[in-house]
Amino acid sequence: MAYVRDIMNKHVVTISKNNSCLEAAKLLQEKDISFLVVTEGENPIGIISEADYVRKLVVNDQRASELKVSDIMSNKFRWVEPTTTIEDAVQKMLNNKIRRLVVLEGQKLAGVITQTDLAAHLRSKLLIEETVKSIKN
Repeated sequence: MAYVRDIMNKHVVTISKNNSCLEAAKLLQEKDISFLVVTEGENPIGIISEADYVRKLVVNDQRASELKVSDIMSNKFRWVEPTTTIEDAVQKMLNNKIRRLVVLEGQKLAGVITQTDLAAHLRSKLLIEETVKSIKN
C-alpha cells in the first residue's frame, strides 16, 4: 500500500500572508508553479493559486502591488497526513473538487501532493504492473 509520504513533494514554496500579491505573482512565475502555501510564521494558513489571483484580483481590476496575499488567499485548504493512503488522498481531492492537498505532520507543513504527483504515481504503478505481466508471459 502506498502512502502520501511516498510521493509528496517535500520542497514546498511558501509565502507570508503579509507579502504583496505582486511578490506572490513573481514567485509563481520564477518557480514555474501554480500555487503557493501561505504561512503565518511557520504555520500554513492558506493557499494562493493562479486561479485565486485571476478571480479575486485581475477580474476586479485590482493592483497586485496594493493588495496583500491575505486579501486573496483561500484560507479553507484541505490537508492530509504523511501516513494517509494514496487512495484516501485521491478520494479527498475528488470529494472536494480540488487539485492539491497540503501535507501536515502535527501542525507543521511536511509537503504537498498534487494531481500531477498522483498521475506520475499511477503511471509508474501501471508500468511496473505491465512489466511484471510481460515477464510472467
